[in-house]
Amino acid sequence: MPLHKTFCFPAASGKDVYLFTLRNVAGTEARITNYGGIITSFSVPASQDTRNDIVLGFDKVEDYHSPAYLAQYPYFGCVVGRTANRIRNASFEIDGKPNPVTANFGKHQLHGGNEGFDKKIWDITGFGEFPSPWVEMKYHSPDGEEGYPGNLDVWIRFELTDDNELSYSFTARTDKTTAVNLTHHGYFNLNNGQGDIKDYELKIYSSQVLDQDEELCTTGTVTPVKDTVFDFRSFTRIGERLETVPEFDKSYVVDKNNDPAGLALMAEARCAASGLLLQVYATDPVVHFYTGKWIPEMIGKNDTCYGAFSGFCLETQIHPNAINIPHFPTMLLKPGEEYKSKTVYKVIS
Repeated sequence: MPLHKTFCFPAASGKDVYLFTLRNVAGTEARITNYGGIITSFSVPASQDTRNDIVLGFDKVEDYHSPAYLAQYPYFGCVVGRTANRIRNASFEIDGKPNPVTANFGKHQLHGGNEGFDKKIWDITGFGEFPSPWVEMKYHSPDGEEGYPGNLDVWIRFELTDDNELSYSFTARTDKTTAVNLTHHGYFNLNNGQGDIKDYELKIYSSQVLDQDEELCTTGTVTPVKDTVFDFRSFTRIGERLETVPEFDKSYVVDKNNDPAGLALMAEARCAASGLLLQVYATDPVVHFYTGKWIPEMIGKNDTCYGAFSGFCLETQIHPNAINIPHFPTMLLKPGEEYKSKTVYKVIS
C-alpha cells in the first residue's frame, strides 16, 4: 500500500495527531506527522531484509511531544517558521516601522520564536496515491503570533516518487506585509542512525559563505570559500574539517544552474559504511550546513544513543536575517503575493 494513515493521539488543543506512511515501488518509505510537519522516518531497503532509516528521531510520535525532549530541544525533523535561523536583535522594520518579535536565543530570535511552526498541529488538507503518494497540510498563523504581523496561511506538501525522491513544497499567503523564510530541519545519518557523521564526505555547490557575528547572526558580508575551511566544492571528509573548527553552523550561497524547474543541486553527502548518497535540490538560494554539535545525549529510534555529531542538517532557505540586510534577497511577503519554495531529498544506493 503506497499510503497509510495512522491515528496517534488527541492533543490538548482538540486537534488529532496522525502519522502518514508514504511508500514507493522500491520499498522506500517516508513517515510524516502533522505535529510540526515532522519527517519521523525516511528509510530505504538494506541487505538481509533490514532497513536503513536516514533521519534522526523517535519511534513514537508522542516522544516528540514529551517534556524531556522539549527541555533539550534540537528541532528533529520539523518545519521551521515563520522564519528559519536567526533574526538579529529579534526585530526588523516594515515600511520604516520597527517590528519586534519574540527573543528566544539570547537577544535574538531563532527558528520562529518560543512556539514556532515546529510545535503546531497542522490541519490535513489532502492526501493521495497518484501520481506518487503525497500528503498536504496547512497551518494558519494568526496576526501577532510570536510578534509577526499578518494572518499567514502556510501549506506544505510532501511527496515520495519512485526515484527515491522525497520532496516538500511550501506555499504561503498573508493579509499584511510580513517576514517569511521557511525550511525543514531534518538531521541526516546515512547509516541507520549509527555512529557519527565525521567520516561522511560532503560536497556543497557553493563558492560563497555568509559571514556571521559571534552570536551566529549573518552580518551582510559574503566571503569566497576558496582557500578556507568552508570550501566543500569537492567531496571532503567532514571530520577532516572538524579538526580545524569545532563545528559547522554556516550558510552557503549556492551557485545556481539553469534548471527550468528552478531546482538546483545544493549539496551531496555520501557514507562509505552504508554506500548511500544523499542529494539535496531546492529552489532556495541558500543551504545551511549544521554538523549537529549540540545534539543532546538522548535515546532515539531503535534504542540508539544520539549525541554530538550524530547527524547533519542541510537546511534550504533564503539568506538568514535577510529582513535586516537590504542587499540580501527579500524575506518580505506582501498581500496578493505568494511565497513558494521546494526542496527534494534524493537517495541513491
